[in-house]
Amino acid sequence: MDDSLIADRLCALGSETRLKIYRILVRAGHEGVPVSDLQRRTGIAMSTVSHHLHRLISVGLVYQQRDGTTLFCHANYKAMDETLGSLTKVCCIDAKASAEDAA
Repeated sequence: MDDSLIADRLCALGSETRLKIYRILVRAGHEGVPVSDLQRRTGIAMSTVSHHLHRLISVGLVYQQRDGTTLFCHANYKAMDETLGSLTKVCCIDAKASAEDAA
């Protein structure tokens, strides 16, 4: 995975408000959350919710689907796994290599 995309995704989550929105979406599961519910649950203005959603969508962490007149937001779990997996995949590699070299 491209380090630039990983950095962009982590940067997008670096906002307290975006992290709060993202947590709500992750916790909601695959059903997603209507935008109006995100606004109600966060207590921030709809224009601000839209601004933060746009940033999360632009880096691929969130996608939206319309059902009638309701716009649902969903966490992109594959993107989340790729982003966090890129970090956990290399966890302790240097420490393991040092231990093997010492043996």
